[in-house]
Amino acid sequence: MTKDELFSELSNAVISCKKDKVLEAVEKARRELDPSEIIDKGLAAGMNEVGILFEKGRLFLPHVMMAADAMTAGVKLLEDDLPAGAVKGKLGTIVNGTVEGDVHDIGKSIVSTMLQSAGFEVHDVGRDVPVQVFIDKIREVDADMVGLSALMTTTLLGQKEVITCLKEEGIRDRVKVMVGGSPATQAWADKIGADCYAENASEAVMKAKELLCGA
Repeated sequence: MTKDELFSELSNAVISCKKDKVLEAVEKARRELDPSEIIDKGLAAGMNEVGILFEKGRLFLPHVMMAADAMTAGVKLLEDDLPAGAVKGKLGTIVNGTVEGDVHDIGKSIVSTMLQSAGFEVHDVGRDVPVQVFIDKIREVDADMVGLSALMTTTLLGQKEVITCLKEEGIRDRVKVMVGGSPATQAWADKIGADCYAENASEAVMKAKELLCGA
């Protein structure tokens, strides 16, 4: 098989959400490809497509979770082939949550899953999260970025409050801020001084890579 055919097989295995298919594809590909290529151009590409299919309503949350689990198993199979420290925490550490007063969870959970699958260390602090909990977690894990989700217009100000608190704590300069949620926009992100706005999970991964990895 050509490289492209192997990448396609890896990607399709992740999209199938079946762990056994992913492990079989990884075992085949590792004979021909570098482990980093298998992860970046095969498994991660498949996970990105899963995110797109979810956003189009063609896959649902259980499918995303199964695909992420299958991809994680595939990456684990390659750990011995990778340089030390190349898998965990290689891209950066992100705290992600839904701001106080907002109990919406699914979109934020998808973003956490996609970021984790892309290679970030993700600490999901849940929903209805007070500002101080975000700050404490950022300090605890020495986060490079915080993701702030708000699904209601009335809770959007919670994103601004976290940024204000980061400034008051003197740590805003070292923590990137990503905002998202249906009422959020790029104009809103610009207004409150966030580093970026992501419309969906796939875009969140892309923006996080741009800000933290220069990708």
